[in-house]
Amino acid sequence: MKRREYPILEYDSTREAIIEPRKVVNPIDIAERCVICFYQDVIDDAVKERGAKQVATLRSEIGRHPIYEINFEGDRLAFFHPGVGAPLAAGLLEEVIALGCRKFIACGSAGVLRSDIAVGHIVIPHSAIRDEGTSYHYQPPAREVQASLEAVSAIERVMKRQKIPYIIGKTWTNDAFYRETPSKIGLRREEGCLTVEMEAAALFAVARFRQVVLGQILCGGDDVSGEEWDARPGVERAPVREKVFWLAAEACLEL
Repeated sequence: MKRREYPILEYDSTREAIIEPRKVVNPIDIAERCVICFYQDVIDDAVKERGAKQVATLRSEIGRHPIYEINFEGDRLAFFHPGVGAPLAAGLLEEVIALGCRKFIACGSAGVLRSDIAVGHIVIPHSAIRDEGTSYHYQPPAREVQASLEAVSAIERVMKRQKIPYIIGKTWTNDAFYRETPSKIGLRREEGCLTVEMEAAALFAVARFRQVVLGQILCGGDDVSGEEWDARPGVERAPVREKVFWLAAEACLEL
């Protein structure tokens, strides 16, 4: 392949890598639909109170990554925590796809780039600005990567059915949360970004490369839109986090 000025631009479309997930992870009998949940407390509650069973264990240098399954409204539904940051989230998604899951809804919180987006307000990203590195190994260089249209539509149907207000737009995926500078934030707002997080672009890119369906539900968290960071302390988040998980589960069943 041709050498570029910057390594991040040297996309290789070769389908087979030296290490392939399907060669290191054996497929199992697992639900086709899966929630990718960034809330460990919600996962713990689902295991404790909903009778979820562990069906697989993935591993990385930080330890074990259990994969769970429950019966939700008469259907099988898998779920797992993808870790934090694009590389780990992408790698675990790869392995869960290799296990046998094919339809995904991710759920988690994000920093907001508009102060009027309240804590817990639902944001549905239809695309992500690729300001991280992982997605460039799965898709040719481009400014954005799109979520699966099928998944975005499923999430919208659930929000409308449940009469939950939401906003749809772009998110900004950024690897370096200590480098969200005023100038960068201003630029992303001009592009139409509503939120900032660390994984969406990578998840969308992996899904497109592996030809699976994936969308995401984000809810408003801290506010980085002003002159100073507003962590928005004092707002009870636990009920919001649980609600978002079950909305994601419902959206999964729409796929």
